[in-house]
Amino acid sequence: MVLFEVDVAALGPQEPGRPRRILSLGEAKWGEVMGRHHLERLTRARDLLDQKGYDMRDTVLACYGGAGFSAQLQASADGDARVRLVGLERLYRLSSR
Repeated sequence: MVLFEVDVAALGPQEPGRPRRILSLGEAKWGEVMGRHHLERLTRARDLLDQKGYDMRDTVLACYGGAGFSAQLQASADGDARVRLVGLERLYRLSSR
């Protein structure tokens, strides 16, 4: 049995007779620059949940980083609508509205 720990999981509402939708899976790190390996872990977790029958077609993989993101991770996220990098600037900008 393979287990993955994720810090954030956002689920869609349960619809009778349909697989449960997972809207987002995320990982959060405060004092560590997040790298490509964090995204790879989330991708593996998404793939395993897909194999278990969850609806993963619109799942967004999110990295929440207090210390920022590596250039490799930023390059992986660029242009991919299913990957979000959320740094302190975005967190504080969103919370001040």
